[in-house]
Amino acid sequence: MASTEVADSDRLFDCIIVGGGPGGLQAGIHLGRYNFSVLMFHTPGGRTHHAKHIENYLGLNTVSGGELIETGLSQARRFGVLVEKARVERVTGQEGAFEVQAGGKLYRSRYVVASSGARETIAPYKNLARFFGTAYFTCLICDGYRTTGKKLVVIDRSINGVRTSIGMKQLFTQDVTFIAQGIKLNPHYAQLLSDEGITLVEGKPEELVGESALEGVRLADGRVIPCEVILGWGGISMNDDYLQALPLERDADEFKIVTSGVCESSIPGLFVLGALRQGHSQAIISAGQGAEAAIEISTRIVEI
Repeated sequence: MASTEVADSDRLFDCIIVGGGPGGLQAGIHLGRYNFSVLMFHTPGGRTHHAKHIENYLGLNTVSGGELIETGLSQARRFGVLVEKARVERVTGQEGAFEVQAGGKLYRSRYVVASSGARETIAPYKNLARFFGTAYFTCLICDGYRTTGKKLVVIDRSINGVRTSIGMKQLFTQDVTFIAQGIKLNPHYAQLLSDEGITLVEGKPEELVGESALEGVRLADGRVIPCEVILGWGGISMNDDYLQALPLERDADEFKIVTSGVCESSIPGLFVLGALRQGHSQAIISAGQGAEAAIEISTRIVEI
């Protein structure tokens, strides 16, 4: 039965989970099924929630991110996980004695799972919102399949776009155009594209053209490059402000958090999942990490 209990800030929880994406939800479901006390802080609107088509999640032919999250929240609540919408402001402590500040209150837990994900950096093209997630994509791994057999434009501001364009042609479609935004390609890279039969365009995209379907990209000089789908540039920033007080080991760029094979950070008892940690961060991968972390936490609590 779904829990309607209100979280008590005086209580010592077995685990507090920050973020209700696939990783956090899977951790919560596992820990709830072990009958541990679990509090999850979840604020709607993460990257998974906005995904329109998830097609590579085992057992589901196609599901929207919103549907996946809502189903996961229902499952977690059914196993007694308490879900609060307060924003987490700060985490301090270590294994056995964490303090989590959220919504003006202080909560305590033995373990913490950080699975708050990342925010998208969106290109400033006119009409992009009309096609984002249906004809405009930012991730080859996540959405490359949806360009199969279609007229594709790749947009990038670096030479990474050359590799991406060649990869897209090898995997998904023979009709690829690369728009080099704001850069002049070295002749070597231009020749690589030519050898692969990929059209090179140098210019500044300003607008996506089309009404119900994408028809092309209009450049600043007025040219329209026809296409049906776009793999465009995008970036991410981490939702990890609440972890800044902790001396966490991070990668060489001081961007992502380094974890062990069971997703534990350099702070004992703090487990980090999904986009926050090094490695790939698709929904299915994050869910697996959530299960891994939860099982590790359970074995420590009962000392199996």
